[in-house]
Amino acid sequence: MLIIAERINTSRKSIAEAVTENDTDFIVNEIKIQEEAGADYIDINAGTFAAQEIEKLSWLIEIVQKNTDLPICLDSADPKTIHTVLPMIHHPPMINSINLDRKRYDALMPMIIERQCKVIGLCQAAGKAGHSISEKIDIAGQLIQELTQSGLFLENIYIDPLVFSLATDTTSGLNTLNAIREIMNEYKGVHTICGLTNVSYGLPERKLMNSAFLISAILMGLDAAIMDPTNKPLFSLMKAALLLNDKDPYAQNYIKAFRQGRFS
Repeated sequence: MLIIAERINTSRKSIAEAVTENDTDFIVNEIKIQEEAGADYIDINAGTFAAQEIEKLSWLIEIVQKNTDLPICLDSADPKTIHTVLPMIHHPPMINSINLDRKRYDALMPMIIERQCKVIGLCQAAGKAGHSISEKIDIAGQLIQELTQSGLFLENIYIDPLVFSLATDTTSGLNTLNAIREIMNEYKGVHTICGLTNVSYGLPERKLMNSAFLISAILMGLDAAIMDPTNKPLFSLMKAALLLNDKDPYAQNYIKAFRQGRFS
């Protein structure tokens, strides 16, 4: 399971304050606790700074690269921002995200191909997200075809079927889970990914729902997640689910995490 650590996002008040105040020590601590918790990528997002996004994202990139060898997941809604900061990044990053919107697709693909970045592909076309199982699978297929024809290797594609809050759409969880299963079965070599927090928005006990969704998604074949690896209950349930689904040969990762004190 590939873990994209989500904590360095300026939508979080503490991160926004640290970025505003140029509090390097705070950001370094966020990097270290996520790395020690088992992160594979460090996601960085400064989108709430709007006109200052490039400046703030550049500052974060510099700090991340000085303090960890983990690769970066570059998270921005603005292709111009990605184009500007991408040369700063030493190792090919993951790009979060692309979809079938032609303007965004055409703006991002040349630099993605040049660097052979991994990319998160959203099941979204013409500004409309896929909601039903068939819509999600159809958009995923189109996106995979477009990306591979553009020159991206299949193993660098991470499809996000997009789960929405169960508070407003109680079918979204099941539709997304079934879409994950179908995508993983039909497109061998491609990956599926999700952000966990959308599913619980507006509900009480959000961490409970996030955990339940992650376990269910792993059952369907999910092999990457945007999550907080420092959340021990969530992390421990993930490791247990992977072992139960025969995705942890000889229970090596489960035992290693236990010995490292990673379980709640």
